[in-house]
Amino acid sequence: MGLLAYLKTQFVVHLLIGFVFVVSGLIINFTQLCTLALWPISKQLYRRINCRLAYSLWSQLVLLLEWWSCTECTLFTDQATVDHFGKEHAVVILNHNYEIDFLCGWTMCERFGVLGSSKVLAKRELRCVPLIGWTWYFLEIVFCKRKWEEDRQTVKEGLKRLVDYPEYMWFLLYCEGTRFTETKHRVSMEVATSKGLPPLKYHLLPRTKGFTTAVQCLRGTVGAIYDVTLNFRGNKNPSLLGILYGKKYEADMCVRRFPLEDIPADENGAAQWLHKLYQEKDALQEMYSQKGEFPGERIKPARRPWTLLNFLCWATVLLSPLFSFVLGVFASGSPLLILTFLGFVGAASFGVRRLIGVTEIEKGSSYGNQELKKKE
Repeated sequence: MGLLAYLKTQFVVHLLIGFVFVVSGLIINFTQLCTLALWPISKQLYRRINCRLAYSLWSQLVLLLEWWSCTECTLFTDQATVDHFGKEHAVVILNHNYEIDFLCGWTMCERFGVLGSSKVLAKRELRCVPLIGWTWYFLEIVFCKRKWEEDRQTVKEGLKRLVDYPEYMWFLLYCEGTRFTETKHRVSMEVATSKGLPPLKYHLLPRTKGFTTAVQCLRGTVGAIYDVTLNFRGNKNPSLLGILYGKKYEADMCVRRFPLEDIPADENGAAQWLHKLYQEKDALQEMYSQKGEFPGERIKPARRPWTLLNFLCWATVLLSPLFSFVLGVFASGSPLLILTFLGFVGAASFGVRRLIGVTEIEKGSSYGNQELKKKE
């Protein structure tokens, strides 16, 4: 084991990475709070500044994937599709099977220059999560309760606010509503059968309301739908903890572009189109399980240095005073001061672990289990 590989497995190193992320995130959140004063003066300037502030935080997570773990991301698509990336607003539909699927999506956002302006339809509980939820709030992320009767107006208003967004944005939709588990899949397929829809092997039945509303509200703003089907070579099931320990994965993403004008404008037509899309996604996953690859040309977008430079800047600014402080604590010889510091370290490690826990499948939302609860 080389020195770098050894360091990647050390708790102290993980704690330092977490320290940089948390403290820089709090600084960024405070700066975002201050930028609210710009909103009544120049809404677009506020948005541009917050895109860059968000990039400074999100890129630290992307760095873990592409520089720390050296995970490779390969696109299976065509060059004509890639030529549109970063040059138009788009709605991205991604399967929700893995703990780090969002991180693979963010990596592609970074490589095509839309990481800071990326959007998502997120569950309302995440708004209260420090750093992530707070940053999303300032980015005008659309939050929902996952109760469509209550969400309908909120989602529509949130989407319509984005029609004049000054930066090219990718709006991520997890149409399945929650991460794939065997239990949720079984219940979902019972619902599909009751509705006369074809069964899906690798996906949950898509929830159509959010998609059809997004298409209606963003028509004229968004240029296309990007359908992304993600899988990992070797039947791996990666985790954020694995990435933190430096484990290398190989992610394959089949990307298809559908011009928005090709999507039916009416709600029923758009819903039928989405169900058909997921049947095609299921066929793509079946092909991958048999052949180990998706159809299409292999394209590997080059990683950019900005995520690494951003982290090194934050680490230089934040770790230098931290090291000086730690030396001062132990040099003081005060048992109370040393125990207080160790207690703080323990609390910090617990906090970082809780943040990582947000991505874990077994701690995912109960959304999608309502039908199961009814049966029980």
